[in-house]
Amino acid sequence: MNDELLKKLPFSLVTEQSLLGSIIISPRTLEDVVQIVDPDDFYISEHTEIFTALKELFVDSKDIDFVTLVNALVTKGVYTESAATDYITQLMHKGNNALNVRDYAKIIKDKSVLRRLIEVCGDITDKAYSEEGDASMLVNYAESLIFDIAQGRDVKNFKHISDVLDDVYKNLHTMSTEGESAQGTRTGFSDVDNVLAGIGNSDLILVGARPGMGKTSFALNIATNVAVQSNKTVCIFSLEMSAEQLVSRIISSEAMIDSVALRTGKLDAKQWNEIAKTTTKLAGTNILIDDTTGMTVTGMKAKLRRVKNLGLVVVDYLGLMQSDRRIDNRVNEVAEISRNLKIMAKELNVPVICCAQLSRGPESRTDKRPMLSDLRDSGAIEQDADVVIFLYKDDYYDKKDAGSDDGCVAEVIVAKNRHGSTQTVKMGWIGRYTKFRTIAKNIGDEP
Repeated sequence: MNDELLKKLPFSLVTEQSLLGSIIISPRTLEDVVQIVDPDDFYISEHTEIFTALKELFVDSKDIDFVTLVNALVTKGVYTESAATDYITQLMHKGNNALNVRDYAKIIKDKSVLRRLIEVCGDITDKAYSEEGDASMLVNYAESLIFDIAQGRDVKNFKHISDVLDDVYKNLHTMSTEGESAQGTRTGFSDVDNVLAGIGNSDLILVGARPGMGKTSFALNIATNVAVQSNKTVCIFSLEMSAEQLVSRIISSEAMIDSVALRTGKLDAKQWNEIAKTTTKLAGTNILIDDTTGMTVTGMKAKLRRVKNLGLVVVDYLGLMQSDRRIDNRVNEVAEISRNLKIMAKELNVPVICCAQLSRGPESRTDKRPMLSDLRDSGAIEQDADVVIFLYKDDYYDKKDAGSDDGCVAEVIVAKNRHGSTQTVKMGWIGRYTKFRTIAKNIGDEP
């Protein structure tokens, strides 16, 4: 990038000086400013150092004034004492209106975003001219960079631990005052939430089971609970069933109506009334369904980046997904898909629940409860997932009780939990309603 272009980069010297001067004169205004700008948002490097010094004084609960700031800058080696004295005096003359600090901060932030866009577009242009890699991969790369800017996430530099500590402290304070409501995304199943302490943002949660164990129903139950309780948008990618089949399952679970009755249309007046209530409730939620077959992670991210107030993503299921690249080995393909799902969860900063089919391993064992080694196609799934949940029902293998699922007990086995313990939660399963329910005294031994 030549010097002529550098001179034209968006920035406002007067605004940066006015903001810093106002903070020095009225240190309390810093509390409002740090919510809008970061040190790297300043164009002039000395201004970045001055703002950083002001933040450090604030975090250390030290008084912010002319003397303490000059001393901090001299100690950090930014200025000599005479140079610091002269420039801080100049800044204080500029900061004559502390009431406008939020406006100053917003101007600086806007200029910073414009400079970041110029830099990113230059990077994208260079990669496009090089013609390296697939065009789809470059598009995904470009979307990712633009999305990071739109979300206010700058990936250029390291984060100082003091900034991260401040965020952690705020989160701890929020959780201590607001209780469970601040502990990540709640599944709606209290005993599962007790084990997981809620689902964390950017977590990849794998729900694995043999066919017919209810993994789709479990994921849909959670999706509906989150949509109803949090008022956030829940996106469901259904690679196996159509959107109509999926919604029918949700209605069956929420209205407690036999799924067979829904498929045949043989409904009485009471059932029609329950359907009316349920559809009204569901229509008020933000559940988005995509039933495109053969979906890739890149395709998912392209759609999800345009969703506002995203709270949860459900993928049903992993075995039907395709890689963005042509890979002959299915094990390697699944490994790439699971890795990209984890990256997607982190980039979007939302939990992603992915259903997965298990191998026939449990069939050959006396104890048929699934284990991590039963994950089909790739051990990378176990590695990439933050939480691995297995579903198990005795009556699945006990043919004598195969038809009596009204009071069946299902085991929700938390086999991997990156944030806590692994336990087994016993839940009620009502097969004809495709419904999981919390039951009393359901924390069992570790699997």
